[in-house]
Amino acid sequence: MDDQWAGVRERVAALGTRPGSSEVFGALGHRWVLEEPLTEDGLAELEGQTGVKLPEDYRTFLLRVAAGGAGPAYGLFPVRRVQGRWRWEGDGADLADLSMLAEPFPERGPDPEILDELLARRPEEEDFDEIEDFDDAFEAWDERWGALVFAPGRTAGALVISHLGCALREWLIISGTHRGTIWSDARADDVDLTPRLDDEGSPLTFARWYTAWLEQAENPTLS
Repeated sequence: MDDQWAGVRERVAALGTRPGSSEVFGALGHRWVLEEPLTEDGLAELEGQTGVKLPEDYRTFLLRVAAGGAGPAYGLFPVRRVQGRWRWEGDGADLADLSMLAEPFPERGPDPEILDELLARRPEEEDFDEIEDFDDAFEAWDERWGALVFAPGRTAGALVISHLGCALREWLIISGTHRGTIWSDARADDVDLTPRLDDEGSPLTFARWYTAWLEQAENPTLS
């Protein structure tokens, strides 16, 4: 499947020289710069340290295109070797527990009915006479919400790979039945993780996620 990445690095570089390229969302963050690809030895060491083989289209991207850089939103989080250990770097990359990458991503998250009920009970400032009472009620509510959607196991087997701003991020699922697909993370806006879908309603793979961004950047009228 390596052929799917043929010419991609050159296409990204060409986009960076186009008039108006800085107007593409997120371009001021990644500036159309791609890091050097990983070597076979580097990828082997990375997978050895994390204890898991990365999804095939992502690992071939790392080998053929780049270790990170220009990509959807503010860019693709780079994976780097720092003091002998491999890690992903970016705004929120540390939300992923690399020691849990080999564990399967959960088949389902918290019960939607429970989340809906909890959201319906979210305190509103106008319902309180004193701001201190509202602050206390919201803090208690937020703890209950966080215990459900930010539980450590909620993102087992997954990596944060991109940041859209305002604490909104995208994850690549590494292990489990959803392996190789992209999920949106809007938990900062009180929305649980959800799978990204293509135009046909199928789960969006890493390769399609990246190439769809590239195609749209090359042809803005597609958006």
